[in-house]
Amino acid sequence: VALQPRSAMGGGGQHCQGSRLYTWTEVQQHCQRSDQWLVIDRKVYDISEWVKRHPGGHRVIGHYAGEDATDAFVAFHPELDFVRKFLKPLLIGELDPSEPCQDHQKNAAVTKDFRALREVLEREGLFRTSPLFFCLYLGHLLVLEMLALLVLWHWGTGWIPTLLCAVILTTSQAQAGWLQHDFGHLSVFRKSFWNHLLHKFVIGHLKGASASWWNHLHFQHHAKPNIFGKDPDVNTQHAFVIGSIQPIEYGIKKLKYLPYNHQHQYFFLIGPPLIIPVIFNMQNVRIMLSRRLWVDLAWWFSFYARFFYSYIPFYGVFGSLALISFIRFLESHWFVWVTQMNHIPMEIDHEKHQDWLTMQLSATCNIEQSFFNDWFSGHLNFQIEHHLFPTMPRHNYWKAAPMVRALCEKHGVRYQVKSLWQGFTDIVGSLKKSGDLWLDAYLHK
Repeated sequence: VALQPRSAMGGGGQHCQGSRLYTWTEVQQHCQRSDQWLVIDRKVYDISEWVKRHPGGHRVIGHYAGEDATDAFVAFHPELDFVRKFLKPLLIGELDPSEPCQDHQKNAAVTKDFRALREVLEREGLFRTSPLFFCLYLGHLLVLEMLALLVLWHWGTGWIPTLLCAVILTTSQAQAGWLQHDFGHLSVFRKSFWNHLLHKFVIGHLKGASASWWNHLHFQHHAKPNIFGKDPDVNTQHAFVIGSIQPIEYGIKKLKYLPYNHQHQYFFLIGPPLIIPVIFNMQNVRIMLSRRLWVDLAWWFSFYARFFYSYIPFYGVFGSLALISFIRFLESHWFVWVTQMNHIPMEIDHEKHQDWLTMQLSATCNIEQSFFNDWFSGHLNFQIEHHLFPTMPRHNYWKAAPMVRALCEKHGVRYQVKSLWQGFTDIVGSLKKSGDLWLDAYLHK
């Protein structure tokens, strides 16, 4: 669907006769949990009640309460005409013509050029998805699943076939994670029903996780990346201190839940090994049961039913449990290193109300393009383009990248590209740097 940001909601910022006029100061006062306004294309909307019914969850839309949400609105909704009918009843007025286009001293020139760039990308068809690409991608996952069973049928259950089977299944699980990520963001097929069903199938039946759990957490991450209190991905539950602000805050308050000056070392023990086998699995089950997500629970059950039906004949019940635990252990390492190399070493701070481009570029970086890097990371080596345009299909990131880089160079916004190895080492290096900041603040009297 071609989007036209300047006229997404109709009017394109033009004054509507008879509507009530507001200032940014008035809008910014409505940013409480039970009182939330936001601005889209200079139109003011009261979303206080709508947040409870918002399909993406109340947090992702609430994170923009009291400010301009135009770029986030366009970024998350591939079909603006469909979403428009939900916004109309919430319209309470518009910004006074004397008010600037942007709030909180956001860079209006950057915002204008970014929206113009998006229009160019839309005209060039870079938001059009190739269903064939994703069908072939899904096909290669199914081939991997069958290949793992063929290995055991032909070579038995010795150490080498078992290890090979585990590696194949880990690869399938990791790649299924990248594919469900695509279905969660995109309308791969014109009928949203099929896209929704395939997302449930991939994340539920092929991975054993909840689509609703993933959507509500991940969209918050995209809305406000690397912002404390808004991005769940930087909520480390006191296990780590990250960035350059949080370590000092913890140190000044004499908070020491763990010896953070050694976090770059214990990261290898509690980070990659535990995030999927323990933390994600516990979150999935708890949320599905507490929110009564019975459909997601059924898909989750179908994954384990299929897995144990396939592997109990080879390994028995306890052997199959050991196999799935080992696969989760390996997959967790893959997931953590790929997802954190773009974010943990970047700026992590409290809300600063930056414009969309500056906010996303301060929280993300790219990894060099290669066939292996594209496949290994599910094209998340183009994290910058993915964060700027979440509904752009991954097979078009490389086409958009030169234009995004040119825009960043024009406005002096850093467009960072690293090698894969540098991305990995920067995770550990940034944890050590943050730990040292904490220790200095903690010991300071």
